[in-house]
Amino acid sequence: MSLSRRDFARKSAITGAGVALAGSVGALATAPGALAATDTGSADGGPAHGHGHEHGHHGVGYGPLLPDPDGILALPAGFTYRIITHSGKTKLESGEFTPSNHDGTATFEGPRGTTLLVNNHELAGARAQWPHPVPLTEGLVYDPAAAGGCTVVEVRRGGEVAEWVGIAGTATNCAGGSTPWGTWLTCEETEDKAGKNGFTKDHGYVFEVDPEDRRANRDPKPVKALGRYAHEAVVVDPKRGHLYLTEDASGPNGLLYRWTPPEGFRHGRGKLRTLADDAGVLQAFKCFDSGGQFVDDLSRATKTGTVYGVDWVTVPDRDAKQVSTRKQFGEGQITRARKLEGMWWGDGGAYIVSSYARAESPVQHDGQVWFYDPKRRTLTLKVLIGVNPDPSADGNFDGPDNITVSPYGGLVIAEDGEGVQHLFGATDSGRTYPIARNELNLGTAEEPEYSEFTGVTFSPDGRTLYANIQTPGIMLAITGPWKRQQR
Repeated sequence: MSLSRRDFARKSAITGAGVALAGSVGALATAPGALAATDTGSADGGPAHGHGHEHGHHGVGYGPLLPDPDGILALPAGFTYRIITHSGKTKLESGEFTPSNHDGTATFEGPRGTTLLVNNHELAGARAQWPHPVPLTEGLVYDPAAAGGCTVVEVRRGGEVAEWVGIAGTATNCAGGSTPWGTWLTCEETEDKAGKNGFTKDHGYVFEVDPEDRRANRDPKPVKALGRYAHEAVVVDPKRGHLYLTEDASGPNGLLYRWTPPEGFRHGRGKLRTLADDAGVLQAFKCFDSGGQFVDDLSRATKTGTVYGVDWVTVPDRDAKQVSTRKQFGEGQITRARKLEGMWWGDGGAYIVSSYARAESPVQHDGQVWFYDPKRRTLTLKVLIGVNPDPSADGNFDGPDNITVSPYGGLVIAEDGEGVQHLFGATDSGRTYPIARNELNLGTAEEPEYSEFTGVTFSPDGRTLYANIQTPGIMLAITGPWKRQQR
């Protein structure tokens, strides 16, 4: 049963513009220790530039970041990191180097006290252009012309690390997502068809990878029921069985999708690959405000706590045989958003990132995180980051990308913005704090360049925070005196 615009408007009027529907609203700021500005527009309609600069006061966070003598990762006092994999340096069990361009990652409890991680490698285009592609391991290859895929990393109790291929021959494997049944869904962020870049097969699909059962990964098969488009991330609603998927695309901006399984379908290991290509229903979201008015783009929301009602509109051709899925809708049919990126399931719903908005969007911002409540069918703006006036300064945050819900409260977010790159946390009440800063300069002293963070995720026991520096491709394990953050 869909939530009608009339019902939503009526409830919103009763509760005061929808705010009471939101529950507790968490808002992020653009500077450590500061509370978020709740409006991205200044009095003259331009972007807001006000940022606080207090560092970790009132018991929020872990204090200032200390420079790393090794030039890799700045952390607060008491925290340490360890390099788990390093492209071009560490090797797989089979002898090849760890592939490059680390992206989405999740952790799983492995056998005998081990931790298993599945790590995407965002390698686009022709395979020949990459020095360290995902090796074409026999039986695990979808398209031998593609460079991407994912590896499985096993961290053992004694600290030993092993790594092997989970899937190869896929393209631009981006954020992805874990499942409640213990597998990984790796997402191709591309729409390239057979013939482009020498590809032998169409790309833009989701594949399931089992971190524990290598045999289950043989003969990779795309889950075509989930559609073919520039996939970013995916989450699973464990109660209702829906899958939610983000699309990172522009011209026009991408969409948020929901896949509803066919009647009688039961999720489980390997079940998705048994689905017919047209199984279930793939739909795109359509939002309306508290007055029942259609919302064309999520950037229209300029205040944290904004609540939209959500309808779902069926995608006509989910395999995008002639026209991209996001281009199959006319004006007014669906809602769009710029750079729909990471997602994470928590608190009974999906946290969804829109990394930034520029000229492709109605309103500019430097990051949003939304929370979709499937029970209420509402989308609430939890995070709003104004346009960063000085990305080179170490104090402002911008460009949220991969995201995870922290066992210590709030969120942990990987930054993929301009200039300095951080891992940063946010409490439920809206305070933000730095956790790490990338100090690996890929540029020059005069013109420094820092790669984005990706794959932020905690170990199953919550003691270790894993994250990646995408370029060249380094997986890091961060440990220290974690504590529950004050609201």
